[in-house]
Amino acid sequence: MASLWRLGVLCGAQGGRALFHRIPVVRPAYVSAFLQDQPTPGQCRTQHIHLSPNHHAGSKASSLHWTGERVVSVLLLGLIPAAYLNPSSAMDYSLAAALTLHSHWGLGQVVTDYVHGDALQKTAKAGVLALSALTFAGLCYFNYHDVGICKAVAMLWKL
Repeated sequence: MASLWRLGVLCGAQGGRALFHRIPVVRPAYVSAFLQDQPTPGQCRTQHIHLSPNHHAGSKASSLHWTGERVVSVLLLGLIPAAYLNPSSAMDYSLAAALTLHSHWGLGQVVTDYVHGDALQKTAKAGVLALSALTFAGLCYFNYHDVGICKAVAMLWKL
């Protein structure tokens, strides 16, 4: 657990008090109130950091989504060496699907964390969806009409 310090200068040191005159201990109630975005009585008002929207907090769907993200990540760890050892059409399409899904979820989190405003966020998420669909279609086209992902990577390594 990270150490949390409350500086006396910022939160109520009056007059000529020393910088660390007050006890630099954060009680669990203060931490809990900070994370819940509720002001704690007797403490200075601070600007809170909002990590992600919590409109799905506590739902089963977000838990399953988190688990799905981890499953795809672990699947990629095994799929990449397997594709190198056994290049085939099935591996090419599996890589296309897993890489596209993994990148879609990753870019979706970037949009959630860094794009602010409802209309702008919806537009950015639609753009991510379109980009993911085009990526998957392009990889499938490449697998069907060309050498495929596995052989293309092997050809690049031979250069």
